[in-house]
Amino acid sequence: MATVKIPPVLRPSVGGEKTVSADGSNVGEVLKSLASDHPQTQSQLFAADGELNRYVNVYLNDEDVRVLDGLQTAVGEGDTLVILPAMAGGA
Repeated sequence: MATVKIPPVLRPSVGGEKTVSADGSNVGEVLKSLASDHPQTQSQLFAADGELNRYVNVYLNDEDVRVLDGLQTAVGEGDTLVILPAMAGGA
């Protein structure tokens, strides 16, 4: 089971938790398990085509999964996923 660190903006969707555990052998399965357990996160994490929303960054043990194998990146027991929504703005 992987640990998923939840950013403050998504915490209301997971009952206020900072971290949750989720099953899966790859990043996509872990995130889909998270979305299954906490349905409000589905549209926040995934686009209509099932891919990650373009403004959601996911790191596996401090490495951006987009430069690894994306949603197919293998996840082992004890790995940590960090979800970081992209921020924009400024003047």
